[in-house]
Amino acid sequence: MNLLKKSLFLIALASLILMGCKPKAEETQQKKMNVLFIAVDDLKPLLGCYGDTIVVSPNIDKLGEEGTVFLNNHTQQAVCAPSRASLLTGWRPDRTEVWNLHTLIRDKNPNVVTLPQYFKQNGYQTAARGKVFDLRSVDKFHDKRSWTYPYEYPTKSRWIGTKERLFAQCVDLPDSDFIDGNIEEQSVKLLEKMAKSKKPFFLAVGFKKPHLPFVAPKKCWDLYDRSKLPLAKFRKHAKNAPEFAFQPGWELRHGYDHVPQKGPLPIPMQKELIHGYYACVSHVDEQIGKLLKKLDELGLKDNTIIVLWGDHGWHLGDHLMWCKHTNFEQATRSPLIIVDPRIKGGKKASSPTEFVDVFPTLCELTGLKVPSGLDGKSLVPILKNPKVKIKDYAVSQFHRIAYGKRVEGYTLRTDHYRYTVWVPLKVRKGAKFKESEIVAAELYDYVKDPLETVNHFNEPAYKKIQARLQQYMREYFKNRKINKKEK
Repeated sequence: MNLLKKSLFLIALASLILMGCKPKAEETQQKKMNVLFIAVDDLKPLLGCYGDTIVVSPNIDKLGEEGTVFLNNHTQQAVCAPSRASLLTGWRPDRTEVWNLHTLIRDKNPNVVTLPQYFKQNGYQTAARGKVFDLRSVDKFHDKRSWTYPYEYPTKSRWIGTKERLFAQCVDLPDSDFIDGNIEEQSVKLLEKMAKSKKPFFLAVGFKKPHLPFVAPKKCWDLYDRSKLPLAKFRKHAKNAPEFAFQPGWELRHGYDHVPQKGPLPIPMQKELIHGYYACVSHVDEQIGKLLKKLDELGLKDNTIIVLWGDHGWHLGDHLMWCKHTNFEQATRSPLIIVDPRIKGGKKASSPTEFVDVFPTLCELTGLKVPSGLDGKSLVPILKNPKVKIKDYAVSQFHRIAYGKRVEGYTLRTDHYRYTVWVPLKVRKGAKFKESEIVAAELYDYVKDPLETVNHFNEPAYKKIQARLQQYMREYFKNRKINKKEK
């Protein structure tokens, strides 16, 4: 072979080798990112990555190390169906009109496009297992339009503890005999199935615990010494706060046996509930760990965005309250962790965020056009720089009966304060917000008083701050979208 032919041969060989490698690199860059969407029922930020030093939550904590932990994130309404309806549509409760556990999302909004439905429309295979939508807010198919694969609820025979109507149970059985173990098993099978397709996937997995009843394997209860578990630091109603803003723990008192119907719970019962909550968090953390391990084994970790969220907080005895259903910090503050393998992790963001921000965030991260009219803002700027602030406040709401009339409480959470106004119920249906109709108001300072021991509304020292918060509230009502505009 002469020198020219040899040179051409070597060039051609080198080109072939490069061509053999290049498509894989380009394919990795061009391939759509998958989404693993993990919901945890009634999970408050009682996690190591949120600063709790008692809980055993290594798998969720690892997610926090790999992504961004949103420290000041809030639900739109501290109860299952409304909070999930808002997150999964990108609309606030006054727009979805899901304010309770009995309203079907599509009865009010037949043509709304949900988050998984939007991904399905844009070439994704979508599937869900466990509790993603609240089952009481959608049809028996868990919103058929949202999923490529038929939705199946976990086997009802799995141990969930409701038959005995006890609020806490320690059972010496393997994970597979518990409902969340069953959800994990089904989700892993779905993950394996979806991984074989050339299409990117959106897999939603909804774990049931730590929702009542607090049923978990004995191994998880054994992680904690009940005698050393702390009670809530502040177990009184806040000074100067309206009494109707609090709640007596209806879900616990009326749903489970052996719970006093009135008054503070006995200290041993409080300890048992706190122990049960911790045990359930650790149980769910183990299931999440198994799911993430499978993701890694399938070689999908580097091409999958992971979102973990709890649908709202939970009162564990603070203010003499249990469960959720309030506008206080322990009910509205909710965990949100986002991992994008393309973005450096280990970040913590303290600026206000809320669940309506998740929809536009996932669209931007996956390269999908953000639908017009969503109520939230993309969190991508914060993922890149946790010091960035995309909004001045997050908004939550809840209803009450005050002085014989039904009212709605709207609460704004800034990086420093919470401002709540209670107004006639007609406001949530579109009536004009009038400050003259405010029934009661609250103002809490989380720098000086993180336990919400005092309502500072109308105190002279907070005059300037209050004026700014009142302006924020006027701004919110001026710009909010309501359901009437959708019809």
